[in-house]
Amino acid sequence: MQHGGSTEDGAAPGPPPARRGRAARIGLPVTVHRARLGPVEYRVVRPARPLPRAVLLDRDRFVDGHLDRTAARAFAALWLLAARSPRTLVHLPIRGNDLPPDVPAGDGRRLDLVLLHHRLQFAPSRWKELRGRLGAGLPQQVDLPRAAVVDGDRVDHAARHHRENRDLFRQHLHAETLFMTGSAKVFGETAGKFLDLAVEGPAHVSAHPAGPHFCTEFHAREGVLGTARELHIEYREAWGTPADAPG
Repeated sequence: MQHGGSTEDGAAPGPPPARRGRAARIGLPVTVHRARLGPVEYRVVRPARPLPRAVLLDRDRFVDGHLDRTAARAFAALWLLAARSPRTLVHLPIRGNDLPPDVPAGDGRRLDLVLLHHRLQFAPSRWKELRGRLGAGLPQQVDLPRAAVVDGDRVDHAARHHRENRDLFRQHLHAETLFMTGSAKVFGETAGKFLDLAVEGPAHVSAHPAGPHFCTEFHAREGVLGTARELHIEYREAWGTPADAPG
């Protein structure tokens, strides 16, 4: 299986910053939503433009993802936003998207994604109610420094495996939504996985048409998953024909 420049097992460093492009900043248009549940007001951020070529599938023991270049860049930006915005829920409404052509329609349940800082202490069981109260939102431009993407050679991989490490992802599944809860550090140290997909994936597919598989993983041996299942995220260029959206 061909992997990209991202670290798969926590041992190999990612590529140097130059391989991730020359732009100094990562920009993304978003919409900012606010809604109350009782006395508490929540801030929810969504991509302003649809990401039609982004899919997450619940495969029981792990989560499978398929992203094109635009979606991979958006995931990287939103991963960084989650690291820098501990009071914000970052929502990617992608569960109605079509599948790539070689993925059977019944091969896993399609999911939305919510990223949140553990300090927010938001209960996923309340998400469906909060989601139903979100309006159109206000447009805003997210502009993040590319230097915030932590490269593998700047990560203390050994410390990740210490018993006292609390910079770990936790997962919950509720209302057809995967919740990834973590610290600013773990979001910042893993955002580069998606940027690597966006930068390295197209070149790999072009150079290896007979074997275009290019992916990154959040692996159990990497030391970033607490109660979270492993994630396998594959870069995609080809996509399928419209399919029925999940109910």
